[in-house]
Amino acid sequence: MKLNVVPASTGKLWVRQGIRAFWKQPIALSGLFFMFMAIMSVSSLVPIVGSFVALALLPAATLGLMAATREVDLGKFPMPAILAVGFRAGKERLRDMLILGVLYACCFIGVMGVSALMDGGDFAKLYLMGGTLDADTVMKPEFQNAMWLSLLLYMPLSAVFWHAPALVHWHGVPAVKSLFFSTVACISNWRAFLVFGSLWSVIFLATALIITLLSGLIGDSDFASLTLLPAMLMLAAMFFCSTYFSFRDCFTSDTLYA
Repeated sequence: MKLNVVPASTGKLWVRQGIRAFWKQPIALSGLFFMFMAIMSVSSLVPIVGSFVALALLPAATLGLMAATREVDLGKFPMPAILAVGFRAGKERLRDMLILGVLYACCFIGVMGVSALMDGGDFAKLYLMGGTLDADTVMKPEFQNAMWLSLLLYMPLSAVFWHAPALVHWHGVPAVKSLFFSTVACISNWRAFLVFGSLWSVIFLATALIITLLSGLIGDSDFASLTLLPAMLMLAAMFFCSTYFSFRDCFTSDTLYA
């Protein structure tokens, strides 16, 4: 396995490749993404340990979406079973994927725990357990501080786990080493990831703004409420598609596991 350092412009290429891959199989990839969301939602409903289980499944589930994108890129049709590909690659990789899941869940809960120091845990409870978000709560300085602190802490956590599931699955890297290599890859290619993240932020914000403006122009407040969530979910599916291309360009190997 070899780590590649790519130019900043590659971040733009990843975004374009993810969008293009999605539109090759929009129904299949949308369906898989909704299955991914459903798995996370149902898992979080389990009493007491539900949120932890959902977080622990996230690395394997994101790998499934990356594997589906790879299938599409190879001209194949991604079947629903591909979401569980991380659990069907042998005992060693299964063990490492479970280790990644537990570590991710613990780290994420740790991030929420630190944010609780800002607002007494209101943001963490809302994020982990759900609930109704009202304007008064959002406007509280403590809640906003907790939200921004969580985002600030999550960015390095995301870098640590960004490539890790794919390294475990396709390159057979042990769990702890995969976290190290993922971190090094993200730091080495920070310019490309900065472009990548900035472009996706612009796309999400621009889409929300356009839908809001259209809703105002046609004088129908229901238009925004009916179209904004589906549009955001579709963009999220494209985003997860693009993560596969970021992995593919950051690492090369003589052998790529199916």
